[in-house]
Amino acid sequence: MAEIQFSRGINEEVIPDVRLTRSRSGNNGTATFYFQNPKALSENSTEDITGMYLIDEEGELITREVKAKFINGRPDALEALYIMKSEQEWDRFMRFMQRYAEEHDLGLSQ
Repeated sequence: MAEIQFSRGINEEVIPDVRLTRSRSGNNGTATFYFQNPKALSENSTEDITGMYLIDEEGELITREVKAKFINGRPDALEALYIMKSEQEWDRFMRFMQRYAEEHDLGLSQ
């Protein structure tokens, strides 16, 4: 089980584009998630976006760095930034992404 949520208890169905950067020392890194037309912004959604929650069997990773993109006044996309400040946080994030990728048939490109 590996899911992404913007409101607790409601899984996001849209698969994000994820871009990773890591410092040369490996001590910190950043993951940028981009969701085009996510369920969380649909007209049917009544829940508030309270952050991005990455949930798996180890627990959850949380970021509050979530921004909505609008085109002509209509919600179009969500962009979330997850910052890792240690090698342990990087490793934990990568374990989540491995599980998420396996469940959603995703691959890695460099």
